[in-house]
Amino acid sequence: MVPGDDKELVARVLSAQDTAAFGELIRRHQSHVRNFLRKLSGDFTLADDLAQDCFMHAWEKLHTYSGKGSFIGWLLKVAYTTFLQSKRKSKRYAEILEEAGNAAVAGERSSSAHFDEAGDLDRFLAVLTEEERAIMVMSYACGLSHREIGLSMAMPVGTVKSMIFRGKEKIRTNFGIQDRQHG
Repeated sequence: MVPGDDKELVARVLSAQDTAAFGELIRRHQSHVRNFLRKLSGDFTLADDLAQDCFMHAWEKLHTYSGKGSFIGWLLKVAYTTFLQSKRKSKRYAEILEEAGNAAVAGERSSSAHFDEAGDLDRFLAVLTEEERAIMVMSYACGLSHREIGLSMAMPVGTVKSMIFRGKEKIRTNFGIQDRQHG
């Protein structure tokens, strides 16, 4: 096992092409990256393939990590970019996601929505834009702060907060969920 915090490991990779240090970074963060990509893509197999691509891109682009913000925030940005590049290659993805989102909205409007299963979360996320999904998953599933998300997505913290608010409102509206504070 390779000891050290993420920034120390990155420095070792950059200074000596230390593959053991990079392997430790992958070990520490692969579950976050895979889960993030699974929520974005809705496809476990594709997410695993994208995660591998993400780590290859991370190896090639590691010199661009400035040390500002968390390493996982930077890595999720690489994962998001990998996802977008893959999506551009596959127009069918957009059609499938749109169909899933429309079916979820139609099905949920005819019955009450309950947040009981992981499938519910997938249906909720399907009504969001790619960018909203990425930000919501970074915030709620990966536990990144608004600042870390802002750094990862290259947007101001206020924009991140607004997108989270709008994403939650879109989910509430599409699924007839009342806000506990106001409902």
